[in-house]
Amino acid sequence: MSYQYIKLEEKLPPKEYRSNIEPTWCPGCGDFGVVTALTKVFSEEQFDPTALTLVSGIGCSSRLPLWMNSFGMHTCHGRAIPAAVGARLAKPEIPVIVTAGDGDLFSIGMEHFPHAARKNFDITVICMDNRMYALTKNQQSPTSRTGYKGSLTPYGNIEEPMNIIEFAIACGATFVAQTYSGNPKHEAEIIQQAVEHKGFAFVNVLSPCPTYNKIDTFNYYKGRTIDINKDLGHDPTDRAKALELARHVLDHDNDPNAKVMLGVFWKEEKPTFEDKVLALKQKYGASDNPDWDAILNRYRP
Repeated sequence: MSYQYIKLEEKLPPKEYRSNIEPTWCPGCGDFGVVTALTKVFSEEQFDPTALTLVSGIGCSSRLPLWMNSFGMHTCHGRAIPAAVGARLAKPEIPVIVTAGDGDLFSIGMEHFPHAARKNFDITVICMDNRMYALTKNQQSPTSRTGYKGSLTPYGNIEEPMNIIEFAIACGATFVAQTYSGNPKHEAEIIQQAVEHKGFAFVNVLSPCPTYNKIDTFNYYKGRTIDINKDLGHDPTDRAKALELARHVLDHDNDPNAKVMLGVFWKEEKPTFEDKVLALKQKYGASDNPDWDAILNRYRP
């Protein structure tokens, strides 16, 4: 038995999933594409806005729950995943989606990702990857390319960027994909697959920052992307091939002829943490509404 998400009998138009708060992102920000993709996916899935939770941390991307007509949590910096796990366990019939940035997820929030992935909580984690910190005015992030000149690295970043696709697969995520804000159709398709996946789903969205990052721009990505599933015929259930492709996901930083890889790298079906808990409850006859007085009386003198 699996938990089933609450859904409406009739489809709502995408605009019904938007709040009346206008986004404060800079014009041209790639994160607008994620909002559009999410509202389209929610409409297609017929999600009830009152039975939907979006969780974010801190950063430009983490403002996203404010623009949505759903329950949302704007948590502390780097703490979106543990808050999302708590929401998911409390209400396993309600879809929980994390929207955060590359710094929020893979710098201060790094320690939460591998454990949530390996336990296979049924949540969707969307990283809006602009490859730098935008909200705090252009510092390098874990995904910043070598040589990137930020406000704290005026002579260029001397570190190697983190390969978060390879990392997600190695951590045990059961769905790992990458998409791009400049391709709204592909973006919505990938996010919908992630939302429908039962288990820990991670989607990296290449989301250009027009204000600070003058390298990884829409013009940079234009004509350089390739769909690894449609164009290369990649089978996302082939773990060895997924890791092989993932190892080359950042080749485009140094090789002008290398393509920017989009698509589903890895996908597997396995029991979620929530379903394992449910199985234990059924096996041992646990109740969701226990008689607490009877339980406490066992330990009272």
